[in-house]
Amino acid sequence: MDPNSHRGPEEYGEQDRPAGPPAPASGGARSGSGGPARVVRLVSGAYLVTVNPVDGSEIEPCPPGERPEAPSRLDPQERAAAARAAAPPVPPGPPGSDGPESVLEERTEDTERLVRLLSRGRSVRVTGPSGSGRTRLLDAVATACADLAPDGVIRLSGYHRTVTDLLYALHAAVYRAPQHRPDRAELQRLIVQIGAIVVLDDLEFGGSALDELLDATPECAFLIAATPDVAAPNPGSHLEEVFLGGLGRAGCARLLERAVDRPLTDDEEAWSADLWFESEGLPLRFVQAAALLRQRDRMREAPGALDDGYGLFPEEGAAGAGTAAGIATGAGTDTAADASDAGPGEQAEVPLPSLGEAAAPAPLLASRLGAAAQETLRFAVALGGELPHQAHLPALTQDTHADAALGELLACGLITPVGSHYRLAATVQEQLEAAGYAEGAAARAHTAAQHYAWWAGHPSVTPERVAAESDVALAAMGALTGSRESGHASAAVLLARTAAPAFAAALHWNAWERSLRHGQEAARLAGEVAEEAYFHHELGVLALCTGSLDRARAELEASIGLRGVLSDRNGAVAGRRALALVTDRSRAEAAAAATTAFPQAAGAVSARKTEASKKPAATPRDTAATAKLRAARAEETAATITARGASATAATTAVPAVAGSGTKTGKGALRVFGGARRNVVAAGAGALLAAVLGTVVTLGATGGDHPHDDKVSTEQTTDDGDSSDLPAEQPATGSSLPPTGPGTSRPGTPATSQSPSPSVSDPATSGSPTDPSTSPTDPTTGPTEPTGRPTTPTGRPTHTRPPTDDPSDPTPTDDPTDTSPDPTPTDDPGTGKPTTQSPSQSVANPSGSSSGGSGSAPSDGTAPSGSGTQSAPAG
Repeated sequence: MDPNSHRGPEEYGEQDRPAGPPAPASGGARSGSGGPARVVRLVSGAYLVTVNPVDGSEIEPCPPGERPEAPSRLDPQERAAAARAAAPPVPPGPPGSDGPESVLEERTEDTERLVRLLSRGRSVRVTGPSGSGRTRLLDAVATACADLAPDGVIRLSGYHRTVTDLLYALHAAVYRAPQHRPDRAELQRLIVQIGAIVVLDDLEFGGSALDELLDATPECAFLIAATPDVAAPNPGSHLEEVFLGGLGRAGCARLLERAVDRPLTDDEEAWSADLWFESEGLPLRFVQAAALLRQRDRMREAPGALDDGYGLFPEEGAAGAGTAAGIATGAGTDTAADASDAGPGEQAEVPLPSLGEAAAPAPLLASRLGAAAQETLRFAVALGGELPHQAHLPALTQDTHADAALGELLACGLITPVGSHYRLAATVQEQLEAAGYAEGAAARAHTAAQHYAWWAGHPSVTPERVAAESDVALAAMGALTGSRESGHASAAVLLARTAAPAFAAALHWNAWERSLRHGQEAARLAGEVAEEAYFHHELGVLALCTGSLDRARAELEASIGLRGVLSDRNGAVAGRRALALVTDRSRAEAAAAATTAFPQAAGAVSARKTEASKKPAATPRDTAATAKLRAARAEETAATITARGASATAATTAVPAVAGSGTKTGKGALRVFGGARRNVVAAGAGALLAAVLGTVVTLGATGGDHPHDDKVSTEQTTDDGDSSDLPAEQPATGSSLPPTGPGTSRPGTPATSQSPSPSVSDPATSGSPTDPSTSPTDPTTGPTEPTGRPTTPTGRPTHTRPPTDDPSDPTPTDDPTDTSPDPTPTDDPGTGKPTTQSPSQSVANPSGSSSGGSGSAPSDGTAPSGSGTQSAPAG
């Protein structure tokens, strides 16, 4: 069959298609059909893609001279021609004959409501089961809304389409951009300028994908039709929901009367009521029921009057109908015989179909059709419900009049329009398979694949015409890929190898990807390594154009590996070039991401600082709570200081009592042990402190030979950390001073003597002066009487260490709960250097000299009275 001999008027819209730039011919390249291959150059984003059906596509950065012009809007005439091309073909025959009626029953209110919502700019989703008349309702609303939007009404099909496919289809319906597929950013910029009412039928997605579609087109109002099994839109999508149910009983009766063009009899009205109850008033079921009544009327008129509806088969119609009916229902032969028994001018008695036959009428309707229509149904079942274009039916069915079968099937309600083609109506596929129409399906799919492979590769067939038949071609590929019969996988490879470049050149890239995947799987099953490498290469180029870099890298590496095995040098070079582009783009995106990440991190830090500076001030309730907490801490600190003072007083009182005469010892014992239980505890603590002090004094008195080994300098400071920046100062041999290494004091705090604060002797009791220069040189001349004043803590946090029995441990035990103020820094009158002086020392020593400071010391090595040590009395 000549591919151009059966084109109807305006088929595929080729006569009004905008002329694109001429495609350069490939030197010496031949297509699968034997003619010259079509090499098409198109621009996709920043790349120039050369679609070569023979050697594979090549991709490179688009040179400045190849950049296309900015897309321009189509004029009204071009848009009308594009709309006619996108519509399904009109079946041959007189218009309006035996087809679905143009008048909608009980849909006037729904139509007016939808028009009102769309006129306000609201988007609407019409949900209804298959066969409820959604497509007919959308047609009526689109006609009423033709002048509401600046860009008019745009009809799109969501059948087997994604969000990206619909966005590019919307762009192609408004803009003129031949051989140019803009990238996503440019597409978004162009789409937001479209203001139209978009009628979208057979939508197959919802949720976030639907939100993406609506967000990308803010100036468009959508009228969407979907079945209940499609995902619902998100609550925030602001879509109006309209549910479309069945018709009422009276409306279904009127639909039947209009379809048969006569009033219904009483039996037919009762039959209609039973059918309405069973089908819940779906209009499709009553269109099929009307076809059954029309066939019954023809059978009642005269023998041989049952034909194909157009008078093409008047003689063989009845016989064919009886034979097919006998196969399908087992009663067709008797019905035909009853009709043939009637004489001329008499009406044969033909009973009404049973309720079961009316509930599943596809086999009965098909049994009363012509042979060409029945064979067309078998091809549709083999292709998964997809019906080939009427121009291909004569070649497929081997019947020159098979193109008229489209009108028969449409009048019976067995097919329904989907996008630019037809497919079997709801539940018809299952009914026909149960009736035996699926026998020989694999062989028919193989025949269809061979026919479309020859047709798609013909030089006279444009890529747009091949893309219009994409659903049928893909169905044939899928059927053959799943088949395990010999030769079927190779036929699928041939069809994919021929149709895929046409899909790419027509910018129908969803079909391009699906055909490549079918071909790759079929080539793997058939063991055709070269073809499998070709499909991997094409998938890598497609992924690079769409921005899927990881997938592009995987596909191209697989293609390079297979072509390396085959020693295909040219193919491997083309794959490496494309892989280099993938690497360059990956690096560019990584650099862009790193550049973007730094300002974002800086902004986040700035935002945190701003939030910290804007923290609210403390409320009065918070202030009161803080004051209460501070007061409690102060009371706890005062109690601790009081307890420590009592312990120190008891200790300093008990020391001379233990070392003095018997009278003093008795008084001390009575004073210490005659009190309450807490005095007993205080006495024990004082005795322990006295023992520690005695040990320190003894070690200091028996020091080394160095004259200044018993002096502690206030300038000796060490770090309490583990830092090794400064070397530790080691004391001289025989010195009583501990090492000044790490851990002896905190950095940044005033240096103090490690000996406890000295107690000032009472001149009236001991007879010794307070000036160190007048103190006796012999420490045994007289004991120093304690004054009873408690030792004032220094307030410096120190590491608490339990007392030990080791006399060599020079570290005094400090209380970690000490909260007394820090010592007051003063100047040493002898050296002028700052020293540390506690408040108690300031009161007891008015001269301002510091204990353990740098004052003069006796030459015999004994400790002066102000050195912070106290010797026990000899007596």
